[in-house]
Amino acid sequence: MKNLVLHSPLWLLALLLIPPVLWLRGRRPVPVLLVPFAAAWHRPSLTSFSRWPAGLALLGIALLIVALARPQRVEDKREIRTEGYDIILAIDLSTSMLAEDYEKGDVRINRLQAVKPVIQAFITQRPNDRIGVVVFSGRAYTLAPLTFDHDWLGRQVERLKTGLIEDGTAIGDGLGLALTRLEQAAREQGGRRQGAFAVLLTDGASNRGTLTPLQSAAVAKSRGIPVYTIGAGRDGLVPYPVFDQSGNTIGYRRVASDLDQSTLIEIANLTGGKAYRADDGKAIESAFKAIDRAQKIEFQSKSYLLTTELFAWLAAPGLACILLAGLLTARTTRQ
Repeated sequence: MKNLVLHSPLWLLALLLIPPVLWLRGRRPVPVLLVPFAAAWHRPSLTSFSRWPAGLALLGIALLIVALARPQRVEDKREIRTEGYDIILAIDLSTSMLAEDYEKGDVRINRLQAVKPVIQAFITQRPNDRIGVVVFSGRAYTLAPLTFDHDWLGRQVERLKTGLIEDGTAIGDGLGLALTRLEQAAREQGGRRQGAFAVLLTDGASNRGTLTPLQSAAVAKSRGIPVYTIGAGRDGLVPYPVFDQSGNTIGYRRVASDLDQSTLIEIANLTGGKAYRADDGKAIESAFKAIDRAQKIEFQSKSYLLTTELFAWLAAPGLACILLAGLLTARTTRQ
């Protein structure tokens, strides 16, 4: 009995309605019809037999109510443990990401549209890793903590757009927040975080924030967290859209690209990571290979509770009782 549980026990409260319903039914006024010499053709057998339909109906209803509470027998609980990494993606959402210096086919796309496939690759192609997302512009915010729910995470990333945060490029704060999301004492050995990585995607030079990029990189180095940087945008003058008051593109102007690739390279070298460019077709593959050379960590990814539903064992007899009560009532009426 200790392995039996009810999935929806609140249904049992419906059993408390049966006694008052019976009591109200017993107090219901019944029209009186005087039949001369009725005692002469009274049949005791029919009188006692007529009580069975009501009893069977009540039993059937009670069984159906208990069935709705979904009794289950718990057979086993299994935990699935996997090996992987903890990865935080720090994504730049500054308005400079609107510069359209990339092409997809014959269509011009902006930098955020260009790096989204990079982000989605981390989410969809690394099912055994816990992945989180930090977004930054003038400030830094956590979009998602470390999670195995990659489908949900992918939907959140797809909705990302510029203008959600006050403008600016606080690279140091974005990376610093990403590092705090990787803090887990249980995963540290000798003060260094095991199996953790930060991936920084940005298109500009840092011009806002409390921390400088190299200060955050120094923190990452002290904690043993490699930072992989991916620079978005091309060098030189790039096309930037001009919008009207309704947000529609009415033209383009040329602006100077301010990608500070040298700082991104320095961050990667200081922390033991690698620096890439978003327009490098092999950047993601190279980053994955570099990450996979590190030692994985083990964690519980899923927990399964194996149960057997007992609904049918109560519902079937309950329906049978109600059906039999109906047949007996019809037979009594005919007699």
